[in-house]
Amino acid sequence: MQDRLTETDQRLPMYQRVKDALTQRLAEGEWSRAEPLPSETVLAAEYGVAIGTVRKALEGLVAEGLLERQQGRGTFLRRPSFGNALFRFFRLSDGSGAIVPPRARILSRTIGQDEERARTLGLNPAAPLLVLFRERSIQDRPALVEEIALDAARFQPLSTLPLDAFGDLLYPLYEEVCGLLVVRAAETIRFSQATPPIAAALNIPTGTATAVIDRIAYGIDARPLEWRRSHGEAARFNYTIDLR
Repeated sequence: MQDRLTETDQRLPMYQRVKDALTQRLAEGEWSRAEPLPSETVLAAEYGVAIGTVRKALEGLVAEGLLERQQGRGTFLRRPSFGNALFRFFRLSDGSGAIVPPRARILSRTIGQDEERARTLGLNPAAPLLVLFRERSIQDRPALVEEIALDAARFQPLSTLPLDAFGDLLYPLYEEVCGLLVVRAAETIRFSQATPPIAAALNIPTGTATAVIDRIAYGIDARPLEWRRSHGEAARFNYTIDLR
């Protein structure tokens, strides 16, 4: 494995080079979430470095949220939980106040081009994109509609997957079907008015005030994996923050 270090920037400290090499192996899917990484002793021998160097590299990956240490078990690839993160901004309860889990379905799937979204994903402006239009509902009432753009080449298996096989959560699907793990996401929130297609999907009048949440999701290698724009009725928007 010492040859892996030759592919890293030799101007960097050794622990950073080991960290970069490990990140590349994680991005390539060398270890699943169910199996621990090799011990510090084994990794030190593989890279021909001191155990302390490996430990510092692993600590950096833990601090970045890519790995987690489990007492008595070892160091594992960490999967963040994004499940219903968007719904922290919207009311999830039914009429009785009980929390209701959202359901999802793909309304349409197309292959197309969009220069702005392609650039956001770090792609050639002319790169083909897999575009999903998805509804997320609570008790059969649309709560969010989402426009999602993916690199058609990296997510090719999704282009033929039956629409009813997508399920309620996409990130586990990306990992299972495409071998791509989302490790973090960045969001921005703004307000707008529902266009005719968005209004029809949300079953609200055109021009109704909406909350719009843009999200970029990133993989282990820090490359953008997904562009997502979610629309929800502003009247259902609820923002809470605890300032200390």
